[in-house]
Amino acid sequence: QGQLAESGGGLVQAGDSLRLSCAASRLSVSAYAIAWFRQIPGKSEFVTKISPNGSRTDYADAVKGRFTISRDNAKNTVYLQMNMLKPEDAAVYSCAATPSSWPRNIERDFEYWGQGTQVTVSS
Repeated sequence: QGQLAESGGGLVQAGDSLRLSCAASRLSVSAYAIAWFRQIPGKSEFVTKISPNGSRTDYADAVKGRFTISRDNAKNTVYLQMNMLKPEDAAVYSCAATPSSWPRNIERDFEYWGQGTQVTVSS
């Protein structure tokens, strides 16, 4: 019954920053592992995830050092701070949730999904 809604996507230039939000309803982000995936036509890839208690995070090599995932339990929202954006970061970004404490970095481990928000990076 849980729902996720992403926002914050847009058009930016290479080197700029952007913060995406994933607002949850009918589920508490403090009880779910939350991940971000990104999709381009024909491909989907894992970006990052955070454990329910926030003690663990994981990042794809392509974004390590540039992207940061965080959670605000009071707002029931997970964020993706994206810095030093590159043209290859352009994609539709989706957040996903599962009650598992530390899921695998694959789509089928996540049962709740948002609709996605588009990020475009120009060079």
